[in-house]
This record gives sequence, C-alpha cells and structure tokens, in this order.
Amino acid sequence: MYYIVTGATGFIGANIVKALNERGITDIIAVDNLKKADKFKNLTDCEIADYLDKQEFLDLVLDGAFDDNMEAIFHEGACSDTMETDGQYMMANNYRYTVSLFNACQENGVPLLYASSASVYGAGRIFEEKREHEAPLNVYGYSKFLFDQYLRRRMHDLRAQVVGFRYFNVYGPREQHKGRMASVAFHFFNQYMAEGKVKLFEGCEGYGNGEQVRDFVSVEDVVKVNLFFLDHPELSGIFNLGTGASQSFNDVAVAAVNACRKAKGEPVLSLTELQQQGIISYIDFPAALKGKYQSFTQADISSLRSVGYLDPFLTVQQGVERYVQHLHKAAR
Repeated sequence: MYYIVTGATGFIGANIVKALNERGITDIIAVDNLKKADKFKNLTDCEIADYLDKQEFLDLVLDGAFDDNMEAIFHEGACSDTMETDGQYMMANNYRYTVSLFNACQENGVPLLYASSASVYGAGRIFEEKREHEAPLNVYGYSKFLFDQYLRRRMHDLRAQVVGFRYFNVYGPREQHKGRMASVAFHFFNQYMAEGKVKLFEGCEGYGNGEQVRDFVSVEDVVKVNLFFLDHPELSGIFNLGTGASQSFNDVAVAAVNACRKAKGEPVLSLTELQQQGIISYIDFPAALKGKYQSFTQADISSLRSVGYLDPFLTVQQGVERYVQHLHKAAR
C-alpha cells in the first residue's frame, strides 16, 4: 500500500515526504511535474518507492492501476502562482485534477488530504470557513474555491476521509525553487545576506510602511496538522491552516535580519534601529498588485481546534529564526 504525495518535489509536498520518512514510511509514490528540474533537490534526502510524472500518474489512476493499493493521498500539486492569467490551464491543473483524484479516492475508500488556500477569502476581513466570507480575487483563488464548493456538495455522502487545508502564508525549508513566489522570509534572508539590508513594500489601503499583516505559518506546523488528520481518518472537512494570529511584514523582516545578526555574533536591533540604519527600507507598492493584494489575513482556527488539534503554533519570531538557521546551514 502506497502513500501518494502529489507536488512531491515542491515546498509542502517535499516536507510531507520527509515527515513520512521520519515515521519510518518509505512506500511513497512521489508525483510531480519536473519541467523545472531543480525541484528534484527537495527529495535528495528523502526515501521514496517511485516517481511518476503528474500526467502519467493521473492516467494510471483513471485506468484503475492504483485501485486497492493506496493508503492515502496528500494532494499538494497545483499551480500556486497567484499572478497566472491562463485560466484554462489553472482550472485544469488545480480544479479538474483534484476532482479526478477525489472521485478515485471515494471509489477506493482512500483518504484525500488536499491543499486549498486562504486566497479564497480575497479581500475579506473575516477568515472563517463559510461561504459568505469567500470571494477570491484571482483565478488561482477561484480554482481552489471551486473545489472546496465541490467538496461541500459531496460532504453528506463521503465514503472516505477528505480534508482541505486553507493554507495561509507558509514559509520554511524546501521553498528555494519557488522564485518570486517564495515566502518573504526567504527573500528577506537572501536580500540581507547579499546586500546587508532588506526592502519592503510601502503602506497601502490605510496600512503604514511594512505594516500590512498576514498570518505567517511555518511549514513545520503545516506538516504536523496534515499528519494529525492522517492519524484521524474519521475527520473530514475544510479547515484554515494558519496560526490564528497575524503579524506584520516588518515583524518578519526584523526576525530574519536579527536571526542573521545573531548567527554572526552581532547584537539584535529593534525595528526603529533597523530603519534608522537603513537596514530596513521601503519601495513603492507595485501597481500590478493594487486591488489584488491581501493586506490583512488572520486564520480563524476555531474549527481546527474543535476537532482536537491543540498543539501551539510557532510565532514569526520563533519560526523565522529556526528557518534562518536552516538556511545558514544549507548555504555552507
């Protein structure tokens, strides 16, 4: 029986593969599209049973090749570029693909744990898993929203567990391949190491410079929640996966810079001190993002807590420092 991880060479998928390995599980089918070949590096320290291209895997699933041979599917594979404008590609890759896996899992009684997204909430201010709060701003968010709606229509007759995770702003190891879509923590670390300073967006929509706030969640916590639901197959539904607390982009920058400074034996500095020394500065808010940008996100995690996930989440200060330590080690 195989555990299948789609998007396995990607950010969250690779971290899930590693976490399964740490449980002693190596019967893993890694599924992805390696058109961007450098992603393979995310699995070089992992043990898997086989690798399949995304389309090859989907064809095999539809042909019944995996019937009675799947333990669970972690479906992390998706186009996550929020600036993608090819709606036909986005809907085929994110929505229709997920529907096909859902149907196969239901026919075979296999748990499906899939990546949704906090982008379904759009510019809303209430982040609760209810239809009235959902209004995505781009086709990526719409593709995630539409499958969540599909699941809601099927919830009353499920034959196996299905869990959707509305990921908020995830950061952590194994995201280096994502380029501009990597987390701000990753970009701040690299900016500081290269230039000794970092640049943030100026304020917008009533927020001060760098004071837009998001729910930044460590991939460590994301993986822990995924495995919690794997261990509780009686639980299904759509759940926010964030910390439940929002912090500013300034907080992330301060945490990243100070973690770098500590690694070099330098004293930590406050935001004001970093601004005064020109280590943190601000650039014009991009015109292309106006009207498509979430200046505030904060997961309502009451549903997650209500089903029994009670572990604390890492704060930005805790999680970013651990992440920077990892990045320093990887750079050696």
